[in-house]
Amino acid sequence: MTKTITGLYDDIAQARAAVEDLVDHGFSREDISLVAADPTEEYGRQLGPYDDTIADDAADATAGAATGAVAGGVLGGLGGVLLGLGALAIPGVGPIIAAGPIAAGLVGAGVGAAAGGLVGAMIGWGIPEQDARYYTEGIRRGGTFVAVRAADHQVGKISSILNDHNPVNIEERVEMWRNEGWTGYDPDAQPYTPAEIEAERERYY
Repeated sequence: MTKTITGLYDDIAQARAAVEDLVDHGFSREDISLVAADPTEEYGRQLGPYDDTIADDAADATAGAATGAVAGGVLGGLGGVLLGLGALAIPGVGPIIAAGPIAAGLVGAGVGAAAGGLVGAMIGWGIPEQDARYYTEGIRRGGTFVAVRAADHQVGKISSILNDHNPVNIEERVEMWRNEGWTGYDPDAQPYTPAEIEAERERYY
């Protein structure tokens, strides 16, 4: 039986380090998904549109690492360990970069035309709906989401690796949002602007 282990990070570099650590410990990149906010589209301009054909082609993924490196060490590192890294636009969330099975699911569902598609893709990968809504809101606010599918006996090790890289305590973060008037993820809401995301990030550093 498989389970999905998740983490949300305020900094994409933390998420990248977690993914690299997972791969270094022998976990398959085919079982790892990443979704990161890209409010200024600095990463997306280097990567180009997500192409779901890449997800099944390790050679293309390796070639994509060279392209990603143009955007700096973060993309270079991710391109080398994740399958199918590319750019997407999500209604209600804004520009993102995504890789792995969840990204392929987004493209297959035609997410560009359907609000709430990211929540649906997470649910389809075994993430409870409430958690999927929390994580999607976290991405909307500038975060980076990592998910790993694994057998039961691997859950403890994966959780330990993800926790080594300072993930967000999602329950505490959601409570903070609610104290400020947030009532739940709204797929019809406007995406955060780059300035709003920068202000959001500054609160946690």
